Amino acid sequence: MASGVSLVTPNKIANTESMDYYSLLRNTALEQRVEYRYESTVGAGLPVISTVQSMLETGDKIRRIEAILSGTLSYIFNTFSLARSFSDTVLFAKEQGFTEPDPREDLSGMDVARKALILAREIGYELEMSDADPEALISEACIKAKSINEAMNFLAKDDKKWYERLERLQKDGKVLRYIANISEGKIKIAVEEIDAGHPFYNLSGPDNIVAIYSERYPINPLVIKGAGAGAIVTAGGMMGDVLRMVHE
Repeated sequence: MASGVSLVTPNKIANTESMDYYSLLRNTALEQRVEYRYESTVGAGLPVISTVQSMLETGDKIRRIEAILSGTLSYIFNTFSLARSFSDTVLFAKEQGFTEPDPREDLSGMDVARKALILAREIGYELEMSDADPEALISEACIKAKSINEAMNFLAKDDKKWYERLERLQKDGKVLRYIANISEGKIKIAVEEIDAGHPFYNLSGPDNIVAIYSERYPINPLVIKGAGAGAIVTAGGMMGDVLRMVHE
């Protein structure tokens, strides 16, 4: 961009570096009169970033964002059952191509943390990665394991805990969801137990969902839902950025 070249990227790293670097990116784009677009960093091809930007540009004030931002974790919790252990569910998701080659990258929650931080900064929160401290779904021993197989053995040690939690929730008519909440200048990322009255209750497969509460949508949020991962939808999101950049 410093050379006068516009940029479209699906890479989350740049937008989650320090606030100083984040500001540098935007200031460089303004000074050089180039475009910097990153729709696909959150939700792949879903119009999340552009919707937030449009709301703010037209005078709306976003009060809170509640979202499921990981297709991987969405798929895991939607397929986890009393008939299949949590560790086996993770392995099944890996075999189906829904996780990273090393599932710990998904289970640590850091991917969701980056996406949540991007959204938080988009609505004006001057936060750092250290402020987006996600609840990990794996133990410290699992994180530090030297191989994937060793890590999965550590993960299996928590199967009883997950089974008992799911058994209790099913009796109460609740489900598990990995939810990012962005509000009041803070980010909270954790596994939550929700009931049928929650808008995320019926989410299926690897879908993402983003609920935006604002002055215009104070009670019934603006909801964006759909596939939040995959090469085709990500490419579509990037192409949309390119075309908007050309038209403008």
